[in-house]
Order: sequence, then structure tokens, then C-alpha cells
Amino acid sequence: MASLTQIAVTTRKSFRWGLYGFISIILVRAALLSTISVYKRLNPPPPPPPTVGFNLLPTINFPEVTSELPPLEYKIETPTGTFPEFPETMPVYLMPKASISISSADSAITKAQAFGFGSIPLKLSDTLYKFLHPTIPSSMEINIVTETFSTSYNLAADPTPIKTTLPTPDVATSKAKSFLSKGNSLPEDVEDGTVTHEFLKVEGQNLVSAISLSEADLIKVNLFREPINLGDEKNPLNYLSLPPNPDTANIWAIVSGSQDVIASQYHYYPIEKSKIETYPIKTAQQAYDDLIAGKGYISNLGLNRDGKVTIREITLAYFDPNIQSQFYQPIFVFRGDRDFWAYVPAVTSEYYEE
Repeated sequence: MASLTQIAVTTRKSFRWGLYGFISIILVRAALLSTISVYKRLNPPPPPPPTVGFNLLPTINFPEVTSELPPLEYKIETPTGTFPEFPETMPVYLMPKASISISSADSAITKAQAFGFGSIPLKLSDTLYKFLHPTIPSSMEINIVTETFSTSYNLAADPTPIKTTLPTPDVATSKAKSFLSKGNSLPEDVEDGTVTHEFLKVEGQNLVSAISLSEADLIKVNLFREPINLGDEKNPLNYLSLPPNPDTANIWAIVSGSQDVIASQYHYYPIEKSKIETYPIKTAQQAYDDLIAGKGYISNLGLNRDGKVTIREITLAYFDPNIQSQFYQPIFVFRGDRDFWAYVPAVTSEYYEE
């Protein structure tokens, strides 16, 4: 019969070996989970196949290049010296098409009145109306179908707006947004987007860039659409929304020293983010080959009149069109020395209409 001492020793040994076993299980489990995690990082599951539910896409509506370009020679000098890698697929979004209705003209009149213009339009075409301001030399042109518009001011007839001290850029931004809000023309994805400023001065009949606020007569406020975020709150993955000219937003306003908006442009087309399909995209090398072949859009030549361009950065973005388009599509962006910018459609060529 075992003594109490023997029972105690046996119990302690059993407890010790049980503890060792428990710790071993924990360590083995941790090692196994770590190994699985490393394996998943090194061998991620293949991405889901593209849905291509919009079928063939229309080519992107890049603007016509109005100035003659020199023959271009490109050289790649990215930070790594190689082409960056990108996802195999990217989303394409539907852009709802505006259509004319029996209330289109009335809606345009209501919008013009909200901005302080008269209620009797001059009909420039079936879809383009012009409104005059009742007290100042200002006018507004609005497309009654898309509700895109522009406003202008005749400074030659009344230079009063440029005879007072300009506000700070932040105040000018606030004034621009307040102005657009009058006509319900400040979409949420623009209100939360990037804002840039340009100082302008009057030279003869033209507005030209000024070096600083102290030299400027006016401030131009550019309101860009916010980036497309394909990540989440913890891991955002933002792709810029870029207009035809990367320095000029599709929505802008020029603010005077009297803190009034004397000119503006609103070329905004909504995105239906719930209607989305994915499409295969090119590699950076393929996009670069298209750029060399002249299949891209030179959005800003910069100071490269000699035609020799050094590319420093290649990224993905979305093209924000300044005319009505069917889809919001991804593009490759090539940025180079001396403010060079170029865009190339990102979706592989076989998914574009002929």
C-alpha cells in the first residue's frame, strides 16, 4: 500500500508533466499558427477572376491635345529602378447618364436664380442656356441636361473686385464651397476631396499666375474629387481621382478681395459606386509600352519641350472626366521631371471597344 509521501511525490510528478505537456501544446500551436501565417503571406490565394459585367468598355474620353508635342523619348528612373507591381484587377464604376426631361429647363432656371442670376435665359442651343446677373457684369452658362455650368465676370467693365485685399487661401476655400452650396453643387465626394490654390493676377485681358498672395489679384480654388478607397478604415488603399489637367480640378472657383466668387466651373458627373465590375489591368511594363507607342494622353508636358522625359513615378489612379462618360475607369499615371504627367488606360486592351 503506497504511503502518503509516495502519493504526494507521484501527484507532483503528474502535475509537472501535465504542465509541461500543456506548455508544449501552446508552443506547438503558436508555431503552427505562425507557420500558417507566413505561408499565407508568401502564398496568398489567387484573386477572384474579373467579373467584366459591363462587357466591352468604351475608350476613355481623354481631351484632344491642342498644342503640338515634340517627339518624346522616355527613360525610366523609379526609386527601385524597376517597374512597380500592381493588382491584377481593378474596379470599374458606372457613371449614370443624364437625360433631358420636361423639367430640365425649369431646374436650370432655379439653379441660376440660386446663384443670383436672372430668371429669363438666353437660349444658346437646345441644351445650353445663358443667364445674366441683374446688377453686375456677370453671366452664367448652364447645360440643362447635365447641369454642368460656368460663371464669368467682366473685369474690364467693373474692376472693383480686384481693388481690395485678398482673403487667405483657407477663407477663399470656405467662400468657394459656400458659393457652390447655394446651387446644391457641392457633392460629398468633392467637399471631402483635396483642395489646391493658385494665385492669379490681371495682365491686360488675361489672368496669369502670380508668385505669392501679396502679388495676386485673385485666388483660384480647385476642388478635386476624393480618392477611390479600395481598402478599409484600418488599411486604406487610396487611388487618386485625376482630371484631364492634374493641376486644375473639374470644379473650381475664383475668389476676389471682396470675398465674392467672380468666376467658376462645375463639370461634375456622379459615380454609381453600387454598380461595379472588375476588369483585368495591364502590368506597368505594358502600360509603359503603350505610352511609348503613343497610346497614352500627355496631361502635362511640363518644361520638357526638348522631348526628353525621365519618368520617376508610376502609379494607378482613376480618370475623372470633364465630359459625360459611361464609366469611371482606372489609369496608369506616369510622372516625370519638370512636371511631366501622362495617363494610360489601365484595363487590358481586349476589353475595349474597337
